[in-house]
Amino acid sequence: MSAAAAAGTWKLGDLEVNRVGYGAMRLTGNGVKGNSDGTPIDRDVAVRLLHSAFEQGVNHIDTAAFYFSPLRSANELVNRALASWRGDVVVVTKVGPGRDPSGEWLTMARPDQLRGQVEENLRQLGRDHLDVLNLRRNGPGTASIAEHFGALAELREAGLVRHLGLSNVKPEHVAEAQAIAPVVCVQNSYGLDWRRADESGMVDLCREQGIAFVPFFAISGLRREAVPAQEQDARVHTVARAHGATPAQVRLAWTLHRGPHVLAIPGTANPAHLSENIAAGALRLTEEELTLLDKPAGTDA
Repeated sequence: MSAAAAAGTWKLGDLEVNRVGYGAMRLTGNGVKGNSDGTPIDRDVAVRLLHSAFEQGVNHIDTAAFYFSPLRSANELVNRALASWRGDVVVVTKVGPGRDPSGEWLTMARPDQLRGQVEENLRQLGRDHLDVLNLRRNGPGTASIAEHFGALAELREAGLVRHLGLSNVKPEHVAEAQAIAPVVCVQNSYGLDWRRADESGMVDLCREQGIAFVPFFAISGLRREAVPAQEQDARVHTVARAHGATPAQVRLAWTLHRGPHVLAIPGTANPAHLSENIAAGALRLTEEELTLLDKPAGTDA
């Protein structure tokens, strides 16, 4: 069994994937804004990193056309890696937000602009169709997603997209979308320090409907795209010591324990961290440890 398969598998529509995947955002720098002040990751190094992930069993990648820095594009790096890899890898990308060539964020795309974003992803990834495409809601202003999701459903019918998902949404958006076309995954910010998806019922809703729930910022939590910092939560340290694991592994394992439908897409440009993240799928937390971690932050360990 590969390392990424230790947590089991889940189906995104008809595409079965190991629950531990990889998020490509950090390949372009520190977060979606890139790292224009630093040295960009070498392309060959990035390809080797992705191949290492594949060799360890990762068979789904999260990316987006708007993950780029001045000299690097996540989609381009994923394309390069897949072009020289013989195995099957499911690529999940997203549309909705956009950035101009200088990196400045644009307003949410109109429904009639989504085809252009889909075609941009197809070109960058070197594919004739997208495996899974998420509609990302850009901020709180998008009250209804029906028109946008309907536009993507038409592209699905046209064969440009195989499966559809959602990102940064509320339960009512899932209901809206499900009335138009099947939703195979929901990507929302979620982790030990940010449990809005528990408060809203999203994690349970996805489980009940057979939808994959895919947390992002599961390790960084409230730090979001900030560079990794020393773990401050005593509860996490306590559990990590008990398993000889890292705090990041405990945070990933906690999310995976929320249900068999929960996937992980941790991202890193560090080969050692990559292996640690993938190995977190084999970490089995006890009921007592889960109870400890479920307590409010700041609780004494």
